[in-house]
Amino acid sequence: MLLEVLQGTEAGGFILIQDSVNYCGRHLLKSCINAALKREEVVHVLGFEVSQEELNDGLDKTSAQRLHFHNAYSDPLGWTGNSPFTVHQFTLEDIGTLLKQTPQAKAVTLVIDSLSWILRHHDPAAICQKLQALKKGGVVRAVIGLLHSDLHQRGTVGSICHLATSVITVAPGTRGLGAFAKITRRTKSGKLMQDEEIFSINEDLTVTIQSKRSHPGSTPMNTDESEVDPTANLTFNLRLSDTQREAKEKLPLPFVFSKEKKSALLHPGTGSGRILYEPDANDDYDQEDPDDDLDV
Repeated sequence: MLLEVLQGTEAGGFILIQDSVNYCGRHLLKSCINAALKREEVVHVLGFEVSQEELNDGLDKTSAQRLHFHNAYSDPLGWTGNSPFTVHQFTLEDIGTLLKQTPQAKAVTLVIDSLSWILRHHDPAAICQKLQALKKGGVVRAVIGLLHSDLHQRGTVGSICHLATSVITVAPGTRGLGAFAKITRRTKSGKLMQDEEIFSINEDLTVTIQSKRSHPGSTPMNTDESEVDPTANLTFNLRLSDTQREAKEKLPLPFVFSKEKKSALLHPGTGSGRILYEPDANDDYDQEDPDDDLDV
């Protein structure tokens, strides 16, 4: 599933790469950029954490004219007053103006490196609204963002993940073999698909899937083996014979009314519903004080 997410960014999609201090997801982010460039897409990068030279290292050189880096790394907060892009310019109007400076024939893929820089200086609710508006289409075809999940509260991370159409959570692999990725993908119909894979990133930024990890509690299905009967080798019988099944089907259920009982309830006869009481000889009942026997 990881390769499917990297190779096919659908219109209106939002791919979120979620990493932590244990494993950096920037190489996987660069793999997404490289895959988009090979699909002949126009890519705009809002770079807050690395320089343009570091980001371009390993990317497809033949597609450099379709890659536009907006430098927010040298002065992300705008202290010098001449920064090309700052964290405070992360608005729909400023992003639209920035993209129009490099005219292109089709909508672009917007890469945010990283969302953590923006979330540290903006209200998370406002960022969610902007991301929701960006992924709807228009000038921006798709959004790819990197998020350092251990820098934010769980509620903030959950809100960003809820907006994403695909969430890739990366972690170091066991025994130094590759890296671990948990992929959650939401289809257009709203169905959630999850997978866990061990992957490695090659020098050309292509991704190789080494193995897939089965989900906890699930058992891989083996179609070559015969079906196992769970009722076999029991000390008691769970199956019914044909005679027993027929007798069970004919047995009237206590909550099912017969025709005679329905008729008696719907058409009561004479005297139905009356309460007849014959006092006992030892009953002490006073007409003037019917509550005489109560201790009140």
